[in-house]
Amino acid sequence: MVVVRPAVSPERNAENAAATKELIDRIAAEQGVEAPLAQSIALAESRYYQFAVSPKGAEGIMQLEPSTARRFGVRNPFDREENVRGGVKYLKFLLDYYQGDYTKAVAAYNAGEKAVDKYKGTPPYLETRNYVVRVSRNLASAREKSAKKTTNALPGPIPAETYRLIQTSVGSDGRIYYRTP
Repeated sequence: MVVVRPAVSPERNAENAAATKELIDRIAAEQGVEAPLAQSIALAESRYYQFAVSPKGAEGIMQLEPSTARRFGVRNPFDREENVRGGVKYLKFLLDYYQGDYTKAVAAYNAGEKAVDKYKGTPPYLETRNYVVRVSRNLASAREKSAKKTTNALPGPIPAETYRLIQTSVGSDGRIYYRTP
């Protein structure tokens, strides 16, 4: 990927990446795509950089080639929302086309459907094979982070020392009395 960077401070770049991650999560949910998968593609493609340009002419966060951008309704590939929406739509198309086979969908995102169809799976291109591995690693990491976030958000079990025993007794009048020590 060849990158032409406008002057942006590291703080501003971190803010942009955080906003982009939230955008990807939202659009992935809208499109019915697993958010960690969409995040993994964006990380592998551009490291969430909005103005990324590859030597082959792929542009933006999701690195859409001009023909793919047009195919999925992206007019300005450097518009963060348009690019992510187009990339996630393309990913959804590939997942549907390959009946949920993540490996084929990811390989096709990199090499195109024709290459994956021709080889009936990941093409023997070093770039594509490395890409599939990189996205798979990103996905495992993203799922782990997502699981930790979910686990941390849920209250854990109440510690045993906060439970108070309830003692019962029957009084001489026949009533049941409850008390905590």
